[in-house]
Amino acid sequence: MKPLVFLAGGGTVLIGAALYISSAVGQETDRTVLRDTDGATIVLGADVYEANCATCHGADLEGQANWRSPGEDGRLPAPPHDETGHTWHHDGDTLFRLTKYGTGALIGNPDYASNMPIYEGVLSDEEIIAVLSYIKSTWPEEIRARHDEMENRQ
Repeated sequence: MKPLVFLAGGGTVLIGAALYISSAVGQETDRTVLRDTDGATIVLGADVYEANCATCHGADLEGQANWRSPGEDGRLPAPPHDETGHTWHHDGDTLFRLTKYGTGALIGNPDYASNMPIYEGVLSDEEIIAVLSYIKSTWPEEIRARHDEMENRQ
């Protein structure tokens, strides 16, 4: 009788361990991974950026003037996405959620006023990742390396 109880208990532990590992792996693979070295992704991202982002963030990712100071409407102008801005200070998950769901959702304040459109239902997840990958591909190698280090600590 004791060996049967031992096997049943051991089986329960193994199943629990397998579920834990699979959930940890699932969480790891759910992380947004930017593909800034993939040529096809970068080309798609450049096209989507030009069609949806360049009007505000600039054709050369330069952003709007005085982007750190609220405009007359109380809203912040579009920041640059080049190395002079703060985009590279945020991990891929944060950038993805900001783009897809908007700043208000990201900070937990649905009343937050922003000129940044919410792209959920407008761009696919793949297009959002492509845009972010394109943006990252334009940063100097040192900035990209720093961003990679940050991503690897996540």
